[in-house]
Amino acid sequence: MTDDVVITERHGRVALIRLNRPEKRNAINAALSRGVCAAVAASQDAGCIVITGSDPAFCAGLDLKDLGVDRLADFPSYSDALIASQTPMIAAVNGPAATGGFEIALACDFIVASEKAAFADTHVRVGVFPGPVLVDLPRRIGMAWAREMSMTGNFVDAATALRIGLVNHLLPHEELLPFAMKLAADIAEQDKVMITAMRRDWDASGGLPVAEARRVHREHRERGGFDSRTGADIAGRREAVLARSKEQRS
Repeated sequence: MTDDVVITERHGRVALIRLNRPEKRNAINAALSRGVCAAVAASQDAGCIVITGSDPAFCAGLDLKDLGVDRLADFPSYSDALIASQTPMIAAVNGPAATGGFEIALACDFIVASEKAAFADTHVRVGVFPGPVLVDLPRRIGMAWAREMSMTGNFVDAATALRIGLVNHLLPHEELLPFAMKLAADIAEQDKVMITAMRRDWDASGGLPVAEARRVHREHRERGGFDSRTGADIAGRREAVLARSKEQRS
């Protein structure tokens, strides 16, 4: 699917969503937000979604000069669409990701970054009370770093983002998208019902005391019917797993 501001491609069971307002550093106006909502909804049958931006930026946040609506309250909620996704998402951050763009990356299951990436929460600097970043960022990097980023509005470069656990992998720019697409393909190979249950389990149990988290985890495992799997079911997959392990270590 292609329109002016969002491009969606299919590569096997992986959906690639590209924010495509490069002349505006992929800043989010109402049209782009609607495009993200539609693209995520249309990609729910995929095994994994990769979200990236058209160079030179990932996303500069809201386009305050051309929002496309009179009031922020009327703005289509790209955040709600991302949070509601039942399909896992990887953010392939190819350049600066600021404020709303940073929130798009944080809504994904994890982030891989180009050496050209940078991250900032500039809500306070532009006079907007922060959105989901206040919830998502401390859970990703811890409270102290989250407070520093959100209260200063300063950018964190790609190397620092890797060091503090904001991103999982840091790549040369030209290797970013192939690497992210390979990770997405690895996820898309898996049992989607189990992947969905795992994501719900993490969301429900994250931050709970250990005993309570284990109870919640047990409920998700039982509700998903995963205890009914037999040794024969597992044995049938074991040889493929062992072969893959040897291939990855060679």
